[in-house]
Amino acid sequence: MTGDAHLGVGVGVEGDAEEKNAAADALAADGGGGHGSGSGGGRKLSLVPLIFLIFFEVAGGPYGAEPAVQAAGPLYALLGFLIFPFIWAIPEALVTAELSTAMPGNGGYVLWADRAFGALPGSLMGTWKYVSAAINGAAFPALCADYLARVAPAVSGGRARVATIVAFNVALTFVNYTGLTVVGWSAVGLGVASLSPFLVMSGAALPKIRPRRWRVVAGERDWKLFFNTLFWNLNYWDSVSTMAGEVDRPGKTLPKALVSAVSMTSLGYLLPLLAATGALDVAPDSWGNGFFADAAGMIAGNWLKYWIEVGAVLSSIGLYSATLSSAAFQLLGMADLGLLPRIFAARAPVFRTPWVSIVATAAITLGMSFLSFDSIVAAANFLYSLGMLLEFAAFVWLRVKQPGLTRPYRVPARLPAAVVLCLVPSAFLVFVMAIAGWKVYAISAAFTATGVAVYYLMRFCKARGCLRFSDGSDHGTAAVYQQDGSNAGDV
Repeated sequence: MTGDAHLGVGVGVEGDAEEKNAAADALAADGGGGHGSGSGGGRKLSLVPLIFLIFFEVAGGPYGAEPAVQAAGPLYALLGFLIFPFIWAIPEALVTAELSTAMPGNGGYVLWADRAFGALPGSLMGTWKYVSAAINGAAFPALCADYLARVAPAVSGGRARVATIVAFNVALTFVNYTGLTVVGWSAVGLGVASLSPFLVMSGAALPKIRPRRWRVVAGERDWKLFFNTLFWNLNYWDSVSTMAGEVDRPGKTLPKALVSAVSMTSLGYLLPLLAATGALDVAPDSWGNGFFADAAGMIAGNWLKYWIEVGAVLSSIGLYSATLSSAAFQLLGMADLGLLPRIFAARAPVFRTPWVSIVATAAITLGMSFLSFDSIVAAANFLYSLGMLLEFAAFVWLRVKQPGLTRPYRVPARLPAAVVLCLVPSAFLVFVMAIAGWKVYAISAAFTATGVAVYYLMRFCKARGCLRFSDGSDHGTAAVYQQDGSNAGDV
């Protein structure tokens, strides 16, 4: 460690806590309704589109839940999607609500780690979460092409597939360029369209449901696949935090949106699973990816099967758009803090969106869309887990170190209960990481080393004046946040 406080894994700035927190606390107490970081004078996200953006950042519908039935049978799948939100989704959403409303600026979890532990952990958090989001986002254009290939076989390969993936990427990049309001209301439409066939399927299944079918378990249970499926389908609740500076009155809107999204997502998994597993006598082995469409065909006919397949394409569009938005605004927040060059905070002249960050993220995901990278996807989950452990640690540490920080929404738990709230999901994260293979460890170590190298490269460039960095003086909440204890600007 050096003598500079911001280089250590300790507290960013020492001094009078009340004096440092006054400006940011005043902003938070007002619900973050002022000129948040990166607001750019544009229209802010309201409650309803924010709910659907969170929904697409996490799930996008029950697509992808089928392997849980395949791995352990209907009984364990239903119990998993009933219980897991309480031990994972709800704690993550509660932590996100408290910290996002206390620090209502773009960058989200990067701000939290920076404030709790300093600039290097904040930068590492940014690396882990951004790599994870970019890799996950890269799967959606290819997934969309796979679904389209079912009705248009020419899209299954060659130039037609490449053209489809590129067109998908370019079109949604432009939608993101036009602003979060457009992205948010598009998410509302896509959400209604992708969920509606499952509501129809659930209604059609009611007369055919036999509760005894819910008690079936798989003969040979694959617990690794089971838990990975639950984890895959119920994470990323904190992604919305990177756009907190774009939310209208985040102190009030974010907690309501998170509660609504958790409820909608959980029911969005449970109801179709209850309907399909209760209405059909099908062996668990048949429940591979995409089986919901087949189940709908068995329950109501091919017309519903095709409707669900169309819904899967629409869901992929929503998932990619939401992922692109959160990743791009994370880069903007990091640029506002001085962790990345100022160019990543550049705003488009008309729509006031971070166009450089959007284009950079879209280019990265487009390049990855043509790769086959199972081990890298597993590494993305590992990096996400590292970031979540650091996030839970920041939540507890800020409760200890800055108990007087104004929190418009506060998790209703004293410190011991708050620690327990974080320990339960943290134990699951450690379990998920422990069962990863050596390739995942190696790839994750390489990405982490790259993140450390980028941090010190940014320090070098700033010291030499090679690149322009923000000092936080012209970025609203980012400036208040820096006065409030961040050292990121000293990278």
